Amino acid sequence: MNRAEMLSQLETTAEWDMVIIGGGATGLGSAVDAASRGLKTLLMERADFAKGTSSRSTKLVHGGVRYLAQGNIKLVKEALRERGYLLKNAPQLSAKQPFIIPVYSWFDKIFYGTGLRVYDLLAGKLSLGVTKILSVKKTIEALPSVKTKNLKGGILYYDGQFDDSRLAIDLAYTASSHGATILNYVSLIGFEKEGKKIVGVLCKDEISGKEYSVKAKSFINATGVFTDHVMQLDDAERESIVRPSQGIHLVVNKSFFSSSHAMMVPKTADGRVFFAVPWHNEVVLGTTDTAIDIINIEPKPLDQEIDFIIEHFNKYNAVAIEKKDIQSVFVGLRPLVKVSGTNSTALLSRDHTILVSVSGLVTITGGKWTTYRKMSEDAVNNGLFVSKQPKRICITESLQIGDPVKRLAMIEAIIAEDINFAKLLHHNFSNTVAEVIFAIRHEWAETVEDILARRTRILFLNAKVAMELAVIVASLFAKELGKDEEWEKEQVATFYELANQYIVS
Repeated sequence: MNRAEMLSQLETTAEWDMVIIGGGATGLGSAVDAASRGLKTLLMERADFAKGTSSRSTKLVHGGVRYLAQGNIKLVKEALRERGYLLKNAPQLSAKQPFIIPVYSWFDKIFYGTGLRVYDLLAGKLSLGVTKILSVKKTIEALPSVKTKNLKGGILYYDGQFDDSRLAIDLAYTASSHGATILNYVSLIGFEKEGKKIVGVLCKDEISGKEYSVKAKSFINATGVFTDHVMQLDDAERESIVRPSQGIHLVVNKSFFSSSHAMMVPKTADGRVFFAVPWHNEVVLGTTDTAIDIINIEPKPLDQEIDFIIEHFNKYNAVAIEKKDIQSVFVGLRPLVKVSGTNSTALLSRDHTILVSVSGLVTITGGKWTTYRKMSEDAVNNGLFVSKQPKRICITESLQIGDPVKRLAMIEAIIAEDINFAKLLHHNFSNTVAEVIFAIRHEWAETVEDILARRTRILFLNAKVAMELAVIVASLFAKELGKDEEWEKEQVATFYELANQYIVS
């Protein structure tokens, strides 16, 4: 997992079987799928892996209770199946999570209790547990801070939880361990064609500035909210297909919600579900659904979105929060596919869509983290079909993701170099100095942000603590990579500017 070695492979490979553009969930999943089928695979990501939407989810691996209410049985069944595969294949980063829906009417108790039992049945043998209808007493025991006025009880059900950007890094590792060349900070400049068909891409290493011409048999566009930009590099007349929406999450201290159970409210004012989910010893609250016109790789929360989440949490939780209690706010953009006649992004389908251009470019967009594996399988199948390459069987249903035992052994070897590397970065977090060094050496980390936002999750959990650690992390980079003092200062300043966006003032 050395970036210099990966660049060397980029320079010396005459032709690839498949080039994947985009290093989020679907792109990395496609790289795992393609490489594990034996394809000579290259993935390029213009920023860091999971820099965009794929690090900004609600941290849930779920079938989608809301989609069940909408009658989208096909999506729910697929997502529940994929939930089972993900929890089985990446147990180091995912787990079963109990949820409770507090109900304040007898009708809701029957309605949601019945619906979630259907949810269990749809999961079949991959079910995570049996739904139970709880009394008022049992509901309060599970959710000690739930508002009790008019409470009629609760519904207990089970879904999955995971660490999104850490899973992305393990996907990158898995793809590379199967022979794929995986590169972050390599951007697409344009396509090279013979007639109407794409035969190569022109790309640029954003760190060195060097440009490369890359030949390949097939090309997959897995760029999420930037899907239209890539499609229009291929065909300038191509109409946009993505209607992006923005969702924010707030992170607060667990003292405001002292439960190992998550809380789910099935229907909010904007038609979405609302979650309060324990995660990494804090609590994630969300989310919103706001249609946007401008796509930014680092989107900003709107004041009304922050107010919306605070209001909904306080509506159901007796221990109220204010803006000053928010440790971090993070924002993600959803690449929803346009549907004529639909005005609300909350109503747009979360199904994935595949389009094949005249040029042979295979575009996959939509979907969600839970179904990344199936999306990746469909993308690779289409890439092989369009490029007339031999069909190869997908093996990812049972393919283990990452290698936590090997990772731990390598981190322990780093600690053996210097016992001080075993020290915690911060007393509130379990991450060690050795983990940072490991990420620099073996997990493609190139910036302070890569470490504090995605190799660890400190920026997403407590932005002010992350700012405190920026100088330390920059110093570790400098020692490992031979960077000078000016580089360190620039990294810290850049990170401070970014981290300020995660702080609610």
